Amino acid sequence: MWDLISLLNPGDLMVVNDTRVLQARLRVRRSSGGEAELLLLEPRGEGRWLCLARPARRMRIGDRLMLHAPAQEEISLTVVGEDPASGGRVVAFPSGYDTAATIEDLLRSYGEAPLPPYIHRHDPADTSRYQTRYARRPGAVAAPTAGLHFSDALLAELGQRGVAIASVTLHVGLGTFRPIEQEDLRDLRLHSEWVEVPEAAVASVEACRARGGRVFAIGTTSVRALEGAAAAAGGALRPYQGPVDLVIQPGFRFQVVQGLLTNFHLPRSSLLLLVSALIGRPRLLALYQQAIAEGYRFYSYGDAMLIPPEAVLPPAS
Repeated sequence: MWDLISLLNPGDLMVVNDTRVLQARLRVRRSSGGEAELLLLEPRGEGRWLCLARPARRMRIGDRLMLHAPAQEEISLTVVGEDPASGGRVVAFPSGYDTAATIEDLLRSYGEAPLPPYIHRHDPADTSRYQTRYARRPGAVAAPTAGLHFSDALLAELGQRGVAIASVTLHVGLGTFRPIEQEDLRDLRLHSEWVEVPEAAVASVEACRARGGRVFAIGTTSVRALEGAAAAAGGALRPYQGPVDLVIQPGFRFQVVQGLLTNFHLPRSSLLLLVSALIGRPRLLALYQQAIAEGYRFYSYGDAMLIPPEAVLPPAS
């Protein structure tokens, strides 16, 4: 990754996603005595959360779930609803756990890092390893993994070189791992994720353009945040706060992003589709074949590639 220092120019801008991953995986004991697992997906207000549950078929409305961890008191949760769209359960936390801060405190004591489903392990080191150095705003259930490549030292060196950094927030949801099952992409609908593009980030993009620099998104989530905010404003980047369900696929006209640092993604994923929109499917397949031939690592803890502006497809006429 230290090659990045020579590949980015003074005056360029990196836009990072400062979301912080919640320790959102909880082990619980059902009132019947069986063990189960919850993965918190999104808040539903008043101390209630939508969760993926395993085994879901054995969790019914009204069931009580005991949250336990070594050296911690047990906490009782209640299943209060079902969500047909996700197949999940809505779980109510007890009084006093109705804010983002109190839930994060609870998760620090009882939760585990919500590693992607293809990583079959529980290592306490993942609590910090599966978090970017600039993670600041809690709310994600998956890491913006391109950012995992950056150390404090690398960020400092890039700053000394004159590369600017701006932050946006996109709370990564579990939908990022869901495969695209439909063959006809014209009617593709994607999951919604909460985004904030602050005034400071908009000003940084405008200043970068004014000085002739290049705007690099660090990870596909930063792309989705920037382009989603621009789409909400009719094409011009403006401050934005709210949900984004933007579909970025071949033919998409990028309004903000000029380059991208990204990991190597799962097949049939929306992330792979986004990269294909940027550089074209033939180039994407060639790069992935090269990565396989040279033994690059794929997915969350894998290697990354830098797509400079000169490799990006020109806008379709």
